[in-house]
Amino acid sequence: MIDREQYTPGPARGAQVRKDGEKWTLILARELRHSPEKVWEALTDPAHLREWAPFNAEGSLGTVGTVKLTWVGTPTPLETRVTRADAPKVLEYNDTRWELEAFAGGTRLTLWHNIDRRFIAWGAAGWHICFDVLERLLAGDPIRRMVGAEAMKSSSWQRLNAEYAKQFGIETPNKPPQAAQKP
Repeated sequence: MIDREQYTPGPARGAQVRKDGEKWTLILARELRHSPEKVWEALTDPAHLREWAPFNAEGSLGTVGTVKLTWVGTPTPLETRVTRADAPKVLEYNDTRWELEAFAGGTRLTLWHNIDRRFIAWGAAGWHICFDVLERLLAGDPIRRMVGAEAMKSSSWQRLNAEYAKQFGIETPNKPPQAAQKP
């Protein structure tokens, strides 16, 4: 495991926003050098999720049903309903949809996440870092996950937040409410 201080994310990229009133959908895509099956496992297996995702799962997300998710920094698990688990192509739960597409010997991973418009850049910055940590984990060069309040204190997250805010043409709030701290 490398020293996290050596980690620096690239520029804000691969993101779009679909707008519907106060609820906006963040669409963030990343091309990973790993098979859809390997990426699927990282998206659904609780042990893998603890390494990169902004939440812990009390069961597999790989089958339709109810699972408890605890977002880092929040004390109470949320009952989460996995509504679609079409391995290794589509995973849906709550306000989140993952699409996996075989691409150039790897996987194009696309996240669709509904987020209050005031926090869309925060979400983009957080998920950007999560995707970086996921890529390192899958490559066998893991770094500890960086999520929630810990991530928001880093200069990397602050830079990405500003870049995404500019890209989306929005201003971001100074302080998050508890519910907005994910990821």
